Amino acid sequence: MATGRVDPQRRERIISAALDLIAEEGVAGVSHRKVAARAGVPLGSMTYHFHNRDELLREAFTSFSGTIIALFEEHLATATTPDEARKAVADLVHRLSDGNERELVLTHELYTLAAREPAYRELTRAWMHSSRQALQRYFDPSTARQLDALIEGLSLHRALETQPHERALTIEAIARITASS
Repeated sequence: MATGRVDPQRRERIISAALDLIAEEGVAGVSHRKVAARAGVPLGSMTYHFHNRDELLREAFTSFSGTIIALFEEHLATATTPDEARKAVADLVHRLSDGNERELVLTHELYTLAAREPAYRELTRAWMHSSRQALQRYFDPSTARQLDALIEGLSLHRALETQPHERALTIEAIARITASS
């Protein structure tokens, strides 16, 4: 009797390996061969799980955006008032910008791909929609849209600046945008 190895986590390992490779080498550095080697799976597994590189990239970025959406939800979950939501948003901005280079690079690799490819644009739109939905539990749709853009911008500026701005500036910016809500 032949015993084939069952590896129920293989697909997830491949996606994780692809994200690690994107973070290190950019989208241009991703190939089935490199991802298979990094994931420790046979090359044939790649085409079994992902028909082509584009499908692998879409799945990897879908997984990544889900992680960031979950982070968004986690920060906002305990807020019961707009003031608590403002504090949660400030916490989120600082969490997103405090040293996680992998997330920063993955976010911008996805944005770059989305600027060129409509399928990835749809993925980023879904991500933004989820973020705004979370914010709309506390703020009107227009304010949620502005606040979502502020989160992206402040996170990027803090992450890339040699001397990131202090929490007080984040809180002030959030207060200004949400003043009418």
